Amino acid sequence: MSNSILVSGGAGYIGSHVVKQLGQRGERVVVLDNLSTGFRRAVQYGELVVGDTGDRELVASLLRDHNVDTVMHFAAHTIVPESVSDPLKYYRNNTCSTRNLLQCSQEAGIKHFIFSSTAAVYGELADGVARENTPTAPINPYGTSKLMSEWMIRDLCAASDLEAVVLRYFNVAGSDPDGDIGQNTEKATLLIKVACEVALGKREKLLVFGTDYPTADGTGIRDYIHVSDLAAAHLSALDYLREGGRSTTLNCGYGHGYSVREVIDAVERCHGSSLNVEYTKRRAGDPATLVSSVEKIHKTLDWIPRYDDLDTIVRTSLEWEKKLPA
Repeated sequence: MSNSILVSGGAGYIGSHVVKQLGQRGERVVVLDNLSTGFRRAVQYGELVVGDTGDRELVASLLRDHNVDTVMHFAAHTIVPESVSDPLKYYRNNTCSTRNLLQCSQEAGIKHFIFSSTAAVYGELADGVARENTPTAPINPYGTSKLMSEWMIRDLCAASDLEAVVLRYFNVAGSDPDGDIGQNTEKATLLIKVACEVALGKREKLLVFGTDYPTADGTGIRDYIHVSDLAAAHLSALDYLREGGRSTTLNCGYGHGYSVREVIDAVERCHGSSLNVEYTKRRAGDPATLVSSVEKIHKTLDWIPRYDDLDTIVRTSLEWEKKLPA
């Protein structure tokens, strides 16, 4: 039997886009997802097993029975404010379950591990640019839970034959250009998703936190990456490991940012009408600017983004949002 790829959290927003691209390429995929935030219909390729990455017996049997040699680990809680109010939920699901998955991977002799991390590991940066060697100082339990997982992966790779790529995502947005899958997150906090919901009348208003930042228009600047480009980076990371690449950590963004105001303008332009926007004071811990340094990922991986355009990101988000019930 040929080797398979285990994708944890493969029914979720980012994981489902990766599963689709893996399936289109002819890879054998098995998806493990507890469907707490994922959706069965989002898994278009491979076999879906409903279960938890913290279930040691289940994970061990999947790795063995499906002849898995690569694990792609997406399963996680990702809502920053919730992580502040319920930190142990995040350490249990994001950190403890990752430890279980790593132990099962070690016992099964897994060769390659690709981990879904986050720019939240960096915390607040003086110049607003995150480089892979920038000191990590997360300011919320979500970022800390992911950083602890990064440390475990690093240490296991040093102590074993496992090779891993850690991808630190910036602001993921957009939906599959084919319109098959997209972002279904309930009570989402991501700006473009929320702005599209406001445009379609699913939310009353869009709150903008802070208009007095030291930026061109006073609103915060973030690095937005289209989910399909992010998914493609995972396939490039897989190819890199298969070709003998060593363990590494890479930023996943475009290396430039857009302000909150520019995003709102793009949604209004795409939708053809203005949004109900309410401006309020800054949130604690929100940096003025956070963009990625992307030199390392382009030197390391054979990855060329295809959707590095704000209007494209917004258009695919809005088209998907129209398909979702209010």
